Amino acid sequence: MNTGKTVFSQIMEFLPLYEFRKCVERYQGDYKVKSFSCMDQFLCLAFAQLTFRESLRDIEACLRSMQSKLYHMGIRGRVSRNTLSNANNQRDWHIYADFAQILIHKARPLYAHDPFGVALDDTIYALDSTTIDLCLALFPWAHYQRKHGAIKLHTLLDLRGPIPAFIDITDGKISDFDIMDKLAPEPGSFYIMDRGYLDFERLYALHQAKANFVIRDKANICYHRLYSRPVDKNTGLCCDQTIALSQYGAERYPEHLRRVKFFDSKNGQYYTFLTNNFTVDTITVAELYKSRWKVELFFKWIKQHLRIKAFFGTSENAVKTQIWTAISIYVLITIIKKQLAVKPDLYTILQILSISIFEKVPIAQVLTTINSVNRSTQSDNQLLLFNL
Repeated sequence: MNTGKTVFSQIMEFLPLYEFRKCVERYQGDYKVKSFSCMDQFLCLAFAQLTFRESLRDIEACLRSMQSKLYHMGIRGRVSRNTLSNANNQRDWHIYADFAQILIHKARPLYAHDPFGVALDDTIYALDSTTIDLCLALFPWAHYQRKHGAIKLHTLLDLRGPIPAFIDITDGKISDFDIMDKLAPEPGSFYIMDRGYLDFERLYALHQAKANFVIRDKANICYHRLYSRPVDKNTGLCCDQTIALSQYGAERYPEHLRRVKFFDSKNGQYYTFLTNNFTVDTITVAELYKSRWKVELFFKWIKQHLRIKAFFGTSENAVKTQIWTAISIYVLITIIKKQLAVKPDLYTILQILSISIFEKVPIAQVLTTINSVNRSTQSDNQLLLFNL
């Protein structure tokens, strides 16, 4: 790396800028724009994510204090609150959504062969959503409840990364299982879901697409048992059954299902799972569902370490632009970690970058000379993202 470049400039060199320009052209993002292009907007928002800025005023004050370095950081337009606010409100958020997907496609092959605790060669996805509360008076478009506003971040996480393979941002009223209609199932892959996605018509669509699913059962499901297989109860397994749905369920899922019951001795709780896969080991079914917890860790990590709870604008376009930019930065960090083969986890990398953003030091040197942050200085409750 050129030591004359700031760390921020070196980070941005990992971006496929040609693809970004194609996204801008696709939605005419720079049409009639004389200054402060979409690239300027993205770089300002990326700076805010990497340095934990809380408001447009913070972004303006910090970047203007480094005015002499902005050109070499790639920022050509004049940074001001009004200019950035107008850009967030008016530039189509699909530009940044498409670019985030490009980064995701670039990152996923880097982690395709990483182990994650289950001895399967197939692609394993976890589907879940998280709710981000919003003030309905400030965000009237974010419908959720009568007096409360919220948006939902629906995510299909590739557990070998973990890299989000699919993301959709909706208002809080959208049901979780409605998102299944937007998925393009991959034959042979496993989709791990909580009981909120239990819709037999949509599960049957996954089955017909030759995809596998593991989903937690509900207590009110009507079925009759056809066959029981022996299980080793010392492992916590209670039963492994072949079942057929009754009445209403059979109309939507006319084929047999596999029902596995497992007792978690650590928490003293029983779990019942349904799957259309009859070939994997019974204990593997329970292990697959256990791995679903990684998507919960993903949501907690991005809420703690990225700016997706306090927003720089109140319009739907501004909110989605900020979230998609945050996702792009998260994926960019995973790419940097893999391509530079550095050992620190994502949290440590983000912290190091945040305090060295204007330094003119090779980024590889910054991330390799510090093996890790002294764990004794961190809270025991500090969340690390799977120690990537």
